[in-house]
Amino acid sequence: MGALVLAEGEFVAPGAKDFDLPPIFGEGTFVTKPMVLAVLSVVIVAAFFLIASRNLKIVPSKFQFAAESIYDFGRNNIAREQIGSKDFKPFVPLILALFTFILVNNIFGIIPVIQFPTMSHFGFPLALSVLVVYPVYHFVGFKRHGFIGYIKKETVPAGAPGFILPLLTPIEFLQKFFINPVTLALRVFAAMFAGHLLLLVFTLGGEFLLLEASAAFKPVGLVSFAFAIVLTFLEALIQVLQAYIFALLSANYIGAALAAEH
Repeated sequence: MGALVLAEGEFVAPGAKDFDLPPIFGEGTFVTKPMVLAVLSVVIVAAFFLIASRNLKIVPSKFQFAAESIYDFGRNNIAREQIGSKDFKPFVPLILALFTFILVNNIFGIIPVIQFPTMSHFGFPLALSVLVVYPVYHFVGFKRHGFIGYIKKETVPAGAPGFILPLLTPIEFLQKFFINPVTLALRVFAAMFAGHLLLLVFTLGGEFLLLEASAAFKPVGLVSFAFAIVLTFLEALIQVLQAYIFALLSANYIGAALAAEH
């Protein structure tokens, strides 16, 4: 999770520097732990669904039931509800892939030994948002409504009075084409960064108090560890929620792009 840094017997609190991990294979290389975890998550997700679907049965095993439940959740609870029953089917693989990929990378943050949420590096959720979700929902919008029709639909809200359009249209344009992809990535990044930082503070702070503090403060170290355990369960819930929210908003943007009105 990080290294306990002591400066003349004083506790140095963890910060952003603890998320800047060095290359795994030493200086001069570029492969870092988050990169390896991102690749590992793809292998885990692919292996999970391939193994679960290898020998499908009418009465599913627990493993098959778990895979079917995740698929059904992504298909019906996210894609169908947000995109609509008419258009959702082509986007189910994308929404399911986004949900499971982010979920596994988030959960890495509480798995012993690994203990690092990949999405706490802003580049990963930003790449998903700007390079995957953003092109998809604008492409389907342009394809359905045409270039002029889609721009008008996204920037001119239906029913808005004409005198306010010079002010409202630039705001809508900035939101739909620039702000939305950034905020989509920012939500999951901020949650993973802040949650992992809190775990670092309570865990390393508790270790410092137990090992370095006077006897009067050692019980505080135990309390700090107890808080770290409670926060771990809370962080697990947030990790699942953030994967769900990212997939949900992605499906919502696609559904909005396909919809007839703003």
